[in-house]
Amino acid sequence: MYKFLKIFFLFFAIQLVQSIHAQDLHFSQYFNAPLLVNPANTGFNPDFDYRVGGNYRNQWSSVTAYPYKTMNIWGDAQLFTERFENAWVGVGAAMLQDVAGSGSLTSTQAYASVAYHQLLGYSSLLSAGFNIGFTQKRIDLSKLTFNSQWNGKFFDINIPSGEPFSYNAVKYLSLQVGVNYSWFVNDNLYLSSGISVSNINRPNESFFSNTKVDTKIKPRYTFFANGSLKVNDVWILNPNFYYSITGSAKEIVFGGLLQRDLSAEGNGSLQLLAGAYYRVSDAMIPMIGFDIKNLKITFNYDVTSSSLKSYNNSIGAYEVSIVKNGLYKGKEKSIKCPGVRF
Repeated sequence: MYKFLKIFFLFFAIQLVQSIHAQDLHFSQYFNAPLLVNPANTGFNPDFDYRVGGNYRNQWSSVTAYPYKTMNIWGDAQLFTERFENAWVGVGAAMLQDVAGSGSLTSTQAYASVAYHQLLGYSSLLSAGFNIGFTQKRIDLSKLTFNSQWNGKFFDINIPSGEPFSYNAVKYLSLQVGVNYSWFVNDNLYLSSGISVSNINRPNESFFSNTKVDTKIKPRYTFFANGSLKVNDVWILNPNFYYSITGSAKEIVFGGLLQRDLSAEGNGSLQLLAGAYYRVSDAMIPMIGFDIKNLKITFNYDVTSSSLKSYNNSIGAYEVSIVKNGLYKGKEKSIKCPGVRF
């Protein structure tokens, strides 16, 4: 089994390097939407049995009357922790909705994912997962106007647009696979990285029945790396790096958070989270949050640093996430590897 997983991981890495193309719905707090980043993250939560979360992002409200609004709810859990001595299975699901533009372009997506986590000795873990997603995109054509509808004074919606729309909604299935490797270096340091590819089946997405251009969605490739460093009994440093690419569109985000134990008992029941990230050629992202008895609430604000700042006064986007970790009632938690929360 170990040999098979290692070969799979190596093969996957080679494929990623050979054919890099990714951009889709995204969150600045990508690490608080783990199932969207990589299906191998499903059920990777060594200190707990399950977790549920939600994300909300509002973008470009200062430059358009129809800002992008992205919402996500997700959850995952561990299974078969007692059946496998050095492994377990994770299952999860996520649902997203994104609304944007004067035509109320709405994207609704639902995913179901599964992952297998295998310990390689006591200090490392290899994970592999996949998901199946269903997407529906819909647009309100009655809210759109085109050049052919200009009557010299205003856009007249009663004039035929002449645009060859065949549908106002499209539906398709997509597939995503991914692998992660985690290394518990010592009692004070934990490192993890992973790669994934989505839309590997290249589904077709078009509101037209006949088109000369390629309307198949290009695969999205994503790489992430993160870690946790226990500085002392009250401070933990969490650095993160994220890279995603589709065709000519790419996204690079890096930065980190500091965790400060504020609990009187020193047991981590109350923690302050503060830090900052940078999305290359786009925005600075200051972030703050609290973890209260395993309920984490994090807020960030994207300060535009690109040329768009001349039009939006550097007002980019705001985002909030909520993540709740929990244990099954009536069962003692079986921890198969070192914790990632120290």
